[in-house]
Amino acid sequence: MNIDFVHFTPMTALAGGLLIGLAAAIFALFNGRIAGISGIVGGLLRPRSGDIGWRVAFTAGLLLAPVLYRLFAPLPAPRIEATWGMLVLAGLLVGLGTRYGSGCTSGHGVCGLARLSLRSLVATGIFMAAGFATVFVMRHVLAGGVL
Repeated sequence: MNIDFVHFTPMTALAGGLLIGLAAAIFALFNGRIAGISGIVGGLLRPRSGDIGWRVAFTAGLLLAPVLYRLFAPLPAPRIEATWGMLVLAGLLVGLGTRYGSGCTSGHGVCGLARLSLRSLVATGIFMAAGFATVFVMRHVLAGGVL
């Protein structure tokens, strides 16, 4: 295994992780809710009275963050090594997984683990193992020649 030290950015990764953790803690403290993105966005699909405003604001904040970031620094160039078919399939599988797992990586991996939730520990272990297995199969078994 080789580490690409040109693109290895532990300090910015640490800062980003701290900001995500801080935002999740503030959100839980002031709203009494978990900052699970799939649940927040999913709640917009079946809206309940008095429950739409904060969900729209949260989602808008996620979408506007790169726009604001761009005011201060250039956005990194995206590098996607996948076909459209693979991206669509991946999105559908992630959506299916969040439904079966009752949450997403932010809900279980960030918020659930911070609350010492056994259910989140199991869910995080499963989606991490599935991710490792998928990368292994795509890179070493199928060699990326599918979809």
